[in-house]
Amino acid sequence: MLDSPAIRETVRLPFDWDLVLAWFAARAIPGVERVEGGVYERGDVRAWHADGFVHSTGESARIRRLFDLDADPAAIAKTLSRDRMLAALLRKKPGIRVPGVWDPFELAVRAIVGQQVSVAGARTVLGRIAATYGITPEGLAGADIQSMPRKRAETIRMLARGVATNTIDLQRDDLTQLPGIGPWTASYIAMRLGDADAFPAGDLILRRNAGDLTERELRDRAERWRPYRAYAAMLLWTR
Repeated sequence: MLDSPAIRETVRLPFDWDLVLAWFAARAIPGVERVEGGVYERGDVRAWHADGFVHSTGESARIRRLFDLDADPAAIAKTLSRDRMLAALLRKKPGIRVPGVWDPFELAVRAIVGQQVSVAGARTVLGRIAATYGITPEGLAGADIQSMPRKRAETIRMLARGVATNTIDLQRDDLTQLPGIGPWTASYIAMRLGDADAFPAGDLILRRNAGDLTERELRDRAERWRPYRAYAAMLLWTR
């Protein structure tokens, strides 16, 4: 593998490759991607970390987005370290990144499938969807998805039809206008699409790890974390 032609992507240090890779490993869709031996694989694409660089056989723009290689850890740390709680977390995870996406529509499907289910449960359902229909707007626009709740399946179909006909822009439109997509899902999608300030304040784990705060209390505290609230969320999720 290491003898294959590869692109060497620059990274601003510190960079927590192991944390990003563990995130993808836990969520890898069977039959679509896998993580093994420190390497992320997706079809003919492979990515690995060595000598301070990310090496890959994939399209540079996608790889940089997937592993959040353009993040500025110094600027992130400068802002988030003003909060004593986050400063302590940053000392443990100084190279925090927000895992990105290979494909925006695939991410949206992941987020919808993952509503109110475990990571492992969502991964199983996504594997079935991928094997039966593929995870493309065209493949899911009319799919009769049997492996998930009916209303959630209809949300995926509506989203797929909108993306396939260019009437929905995942990076610009307010996705909460679609039935079945609430603020948490929309914020999570925005985070993973590269919005550094997106923040799902209603997330139960974030609220618990921030000190058992209410959603309003967490939202108020997070104002001081702008414009890097997405990175604060990642730190709290890993706490």
